[in-house]
Amino acid sequence: MNRHEALATLGLTDPVTMDDIKAAYLESAQILHPDKFAGNRKLQERATEQFKHMQEAYEYLRKHSKDRSEPSADDLGSGSYSSEDFSTQNIRARLLGLQAAREQLVAQRDSQLDRRRNAISIAGVGAVVFFLFHRIPFMVALGGTAVIWGIIDIVSAYKNIESLDDHIRSLEKQKRRLEDSL
Repeated sequence: MNRHEALATLGLTDPVTMDDIKAAYLESAQILHPDKFAGNRKLQERATEQFKHMQEAYEYLRKHSKDRSEPSADDLGSGSYSSEDFSTQNIRARLLGLQAAREQLVAQRDSQLDRRRNAISIAGVGAVVFFLFHRIPFMVALGGTAVIWGIIDIVSAYKNIESLDDHIRSLEKQKRRLEDSL
């Protein structure tokens, strides 16, 4: 991992300070922490992978970054620097981080929507089998199991979708606040 990759992982671009890096890390950690997806093993595994990658990026930047409150002229590529420019760049970097997190959450939500559609299909097919073959005990058991499994999966997917939507709404609020401060 190099500096550019580590910054991109946290949704940042140069110039950044350690405070910017810490803020981006903490924001991303709040959004992607695996414990937020405890109800869904697959989402939790994906969040764990992303969280580990994010931690590696943070550790790399922590070890290889100079702790300074302002970027040097070399970092900016010119001899002039204003705190307003830096503040604007910091806000834009945070907006990029929020956008990256939102895209990940939307992809996870889309996956859950697919899961819910599949569960509805399973429950529907199970109900059809249950009623069409109600005189065959094996088919009744098979249909009933499919209905129950489908319903459980629908409820589980619904809860995950609801949680992901809450996270997405939270990101949108943060985005609006940052855009208003530009």
